[in-house]
Amino acid sequence: MRGLSPGSGVVMDPFEAFKAVQREGWAHFAPLEMVTIPAAAKLVAHAGIRAGHRVADLACGTGVVAVTAARLGARVTGLDLTPELLTRARQNAATAGVEIDFHEGDVEYLPFPDVAFDVVVSQFGHMFAPRPDVALAEMLRVLKPGGTLAFSTWPPELFTGRMFTMVSQYVGPPPSPAPAAPPLWGDPTVVRERLGAVVRDIVFKRDDMNVATLSPQHHRGLTERTAGPVRQLVERLTASDPDKLATFRREYDELAAQYLEQNILRQGYLITRCTKI
Repeated sequence: MRGLSPGSGVVMDPFEAFKAVQREGWAHFAPLEMVTIPAAAKLVAHAGIRAGHRVADLACGTGVVAVTAARLGARVTGLDLTPELLTRARQNAATAGVEIDFHEGDVEYLPFPDVAFDVVVSQFGHMFAPRPDVALAEMLRVLKPGGTLAFSTWPPELFTGRMFTMVSQYVGPPPSPAPAAPPLWGDPTVVRERLGAVVRDIVFKRDDMNVATLSPQHHRGLTERTAGPVRQLVERLTASDPDKLATFRREYDELAAQYLEQNILRQGYLITRCTKI
């Protein structure tokens, strides 16, 4: 899957520029960690993580899953593309009094040996890798036979998946080559196809992330400050097309209103668990 520049022997990533934008965009995510903490515990429980397990938390963000697993006695390694998030993750681990081995890196090029982990997890992270086949191959490569792969993702038909799809319609034509749409990782049919015959015992579970907010506009303001693709879209449209920005904001608010009741915006998500053959 990795290309070489002619005659150089140097690995070239066709998505290098795309990943650089993602690395910068997600640098402001940390304030959102509070709403992801309950979901982290649910992913750890669904993955069956327990003391002594060697666990890789990939695209770990601020380390909410990693810390949750480490507090159970697991031996945890975390990896993320964005150094600012890893700084926060290390702070969270220190506060919790747990030791976690954090690495800056790319889920498509994991710096770990084969079959190094008993459990590999990702919470709303690996889904943003541009090549699902490459990311999944790496995740399975570092997982031991009989080990557990588990991840949480945003379904395309629910709020967050619909929101990211809406954002993609405002950013213009995709780069070439085009990255895969992240919400497809939330479609069980697509997930089964991607996992293929190299895993068994696929289990899906649905849950809600309940986000306290005062209004659609209140929620949008938080998202504009913290969610990488949204923050970058707003910055670009603020400078180039204020009318288009106003339209985007109105559509966002209309979408959010469909999921908001009694000051709770329900962000439904999918948890997948399977066993490597």
